[in-house]
Amino acid sequence: QVQLVESGGGLVQAGGSLRLSCGVSGRIFSCNDMAWYRQAPGNQRELVATITRGGTTNYADSVKGRFTISRDNAKNTVYLQMNSLKPDDTAVYYCNADLLTSILRGSHDYWGQGTQVTVSS
Repeated sequence: QVQLVESGGGLVQAGGSLRLSCGVSGRIFSCNDMAWYRQAPGNQRELVATITRGGTTNYADSVKGRFTISRDNAKNTVYLQMNSLKPDDTAVYYCNADLLTSILRGSHDYWGQGTQVTVSS
């Protein structure tokens, strides 16, 4: 069974840093676009950053200049380096990936289980 497994969340003071990781567990043919989303209590899930297989990145305006998304294609892993964290960054962070697990079925979206990031003031 294919899964996305996240790690790296936690509690940090404002101005601090955290690094999230998300790897693919199980057999796949290819890992295409990958992304990080987040959802704060009472809010909708929002896009934080995306990265293509070729390394092209895109960021939400709220995190530009503070967060960096990267990936290791050999390990089918995506990272989110978060610097200068603010209390407003507090949320559950979810990894998302477009994975090809079956040639017949094509590629599909997969989600990680979520990891809590809490930034104290």
